[in-house]
Amino acid sequence: MSAWPTNATTASPFAPIADYGFLSDCETCALVAPNGGVEWLCLPRFDSASVFGAILDRDAGMFRFGPDGVNVPAARRYLPGTMVLETSWHTQGGWIIVRDVLLIGPWHHEDERSHSHRRSPTDYDADHVLLRLIRCVNGQVQVNLDCEPKFDYGRLPATWDYPGAGYHSAVATAEATDIQLTLTTDLRIGFEAGRATARTLMKEGDTLFAALAWSEHPAPTSYDDAYRRLVWTAHHWQHWLDHASFPDHPWRGYLQRSALTLKGLSYAPTGALVAAATTSLPECGGGERNWDYRYTWIRDSTFMLWGLYSLGFEWEANDYFYFLADIAEAEQGKLQIMYGVGGESELPERTLDHLSGYDGARPVRVGNNAYKQDQHDVWGAVLDSFYLHTKSRDQLPERIWPILVKQVETALEHWRDADYGIWEVRGEPKHFTSSKVMCWVAADRGARLAEIRGEMEYAARWQSAADEIKDDVLMNAVDDRGVFCQHYETTALDASVLLLPLVRFLPEDDPRIRSTVLAIAHELTEDGLVLRYRPEETDDGLSGAEGTFTICSFWLVSAFVEIGELARARDLCEKLLSYASPLELYAEEIDPKSGRHLGNFPQAFTHLALINAVMHVIHSEQTPMIGDLPLGHVRRLRTLSAETYD
Repeated sequence: MSAWPTNATTASPFAPIADYGFLSDCETCALVAPNGGVEWLCLPRFDSASVFGAILDRDAGMFRFGPDGVNVPAARRYLPGTMVLETSWHTQGGWIIVRDVLLIGPWHHEDERSHSHRRSPTDYDADHVLLRLIRCVNGQVQVNLDCEPKFDYGRLPATWDYPGAGYHSAVATAEATDIQLTLTTDLRIGFEAGRATARTLMKEGDTLFAALAWSEHPAPTSYDDAYRRLVWTAHHWQHWLDHASFPDHPWRGYLQRSALTLKGLSYAPTGALVAAATTSLPECGGGERNWDYRYTWIRDSTFMLWGLYSLGFEWEANDYFYFLADIAEAEQGKLQIMYGVGGESELPERTLDHLSGYDGARPVRVGNNAYKQDQHDVWGAVLDSFYLHTKSRDQLPERIWPILVKQVETALEHWRDADYGIWEVRGEPKHFTSSKVMCWVAADRGARLAEIRGEMEYAARWQSAADEIKDDVLMNAVDDRGVFCQHYETTALDASVLLLPLVRFLPEDDPRIRSTVLAIAHELTEDGLVLRYRPEETDDGLSGAEGTFTICSFWLVSAFVEIGELARARDLCEKLLSYASPLELYAEEIDPKSGRHLGNFPQAFTHLALINAVMHVIHSEQTPMIGDLPLGHVRRLRTLSAETYD
C-alpha cells in the first residue's frame, strides 16, 4: 500500500521532499527548493522558529533569487566536496548560474568569548549569512529577487526599512522577535508590504549577489567580496573532507555526501547532532505522523561515533562524545532519550494550527513529547559510545568512570520494566526486544570497561547481569521458528532486531540470528525495502500507513554481510543508493511504489546507517586494504561490537 495518496488530479505547489537542497553553517540550515526559493530557515539555530517556512505553508515566508518566469532548473549539484549548491538555469534568452551557501569564516571571537560555544574553538566559525550569487554565462536573462520573511513560523510579517541613503541594503524586523535580517545586494531594493523586491536584466558576463545576515558579523558588500567568502567557505568544506579516509570505491561519493550532511546537521557550539533539519514533513500523505526532529537523540550516539571514527573524523567524534558526557554527568544517571542541541531537557510539543502543513499534512508540530518517554535502549547507546571512544584512544578518561557506573546501574535497575521502544510508540509500554538487548549492551560494555580499568568487582557483577538479561531475552523474545520478535508478547516482526548481530548479542553464525535476518527480509519488506514494523500488528497509538524506513533497509544490508549473504547485501545496497535524491540526500522513509521520499529531511540516522552499510559491503569485497584505510582499522570499527576489539 502506498504511503502517499494517488488520486491527486492537480500538481502540488510543494516540491517533492527529495528535491530540496540542504545548506548548513553548523549552527543552522536552509532548504532550497528546485525553483530557487529558500523555503526553510530557522534562526538563530536549528530548532528556532522559522523566518522562511514555505515548506510547511506557502504563505509562511520564502526567499527566491533567480530567473523571471522559469521555475524548473536545467541542472543542480553541489560543488564537489562542499555544501555550496549550484543551480543552472536556461531561459529563452540565455543561461545563468546561481550559487547558494551559508557562509563560514575564520573564528570571530578573538577579543571576547562566544556565548554559545562549549567545545574547543577551531579555526572557523559560522558567519550567520545566507549568500546567493548569480553569473550570466550566455545571452541575457531577466532576474528577480523576492525576499519575504515571516517570523515565528509565519505568524509575524516583516517590516522593511532602509538603514542608509541608498537602495542596496534593507533591514527586516517584526514586533515580538529579536531577530533582525539585513539584506545587502548590488540590485536596487524596493518594498511591497512585507516583501523586499528587485529586478534587473543580466547580460553575458554580468554578476549579482544578495546576502542575508542575522548577527553582528558583517555581510559582503560587493560581488568580489561575496565571491571571495564563498570560495573560503567552499575550501573549508573541502579541507574538512580531506581529513577523512575514504575507500577508493565507486560508492565513495555517497560516503562523502553523507559525511558532509552529518557535519551539516551538527551544532558546532556543543557538538550535538540533530536528527533532521525539519519538522513535520509527513511520513504519509495528509496523515498525522508528522514530528519535530530538530533535536539530538541519544540512540544516534553509537552510530554517529562509529561513522566519524571509521572515516577518520576524530575531532568531531570527540566533540560529540563530550556532548554526551556533559548530558550524562548533568542527569546523574537518569537519561532522557533526546535533548535540545544546547542540552535542553524540556522539549514540550505543541501544534501550529495556523500552518497548512506540507501538502496539507497536519498537524504541524514543534517540540517533541517523546522526551518524556522511557526508552531503555538509551543506556546501551551511551555505554557502547563510551566503549568505542575508549578503544579508539586506548584509555578511559577519569571523568567518565563515575558517569559510566551510574548509567550501568540505572540500566540494571530498569531492564525488567516495559518501555516505549526504539520507535517511540504512543501506545502501551511493552517489553521490547531491542530495548532489552540494549540493556544487555550497557551491562556487557560496562563489564569490559570495568575490566580495562581494573575494577574487577564491578566487572564480575555487571557481566553476571549481562548474562541474566541475555538468558531472559532468549527465553521470551524468540518464537517457535527461532526468530526474534518485536516484544515478549507477540510474534510480530520488528526491524530493530536487525541490530542484534551488529551489537554482537549473539555470534553471526547463530541460527537464530540468521533466521531473524532472513525472516525480516522475506516478511517485513515492500519491494525489497524494510518496514520498521507493520502498523496493523503494532499498537503505536497512531493511524495511517507509513513508508519503508530507509535506516532499516541499510541495517538489513549490514546484517546480510554479517550472516554471509554478500550478494544480497550488495544488491540491496545498490538498490538503496539508487533511491538517493538528485543531490544524494535521504529523508527518513521511502515509498517503495513510487520512490518518493517521506518524512523529515535530510535524516541523520539514515546517512549514519548508509555509512555503516556501505562500509560493511566494501569491507566484504576489498582486502587487505580499503583505499588508505587499513583493514584492521575497519575491522575494529565496522560493527560497533565489543568482540571486534578482541
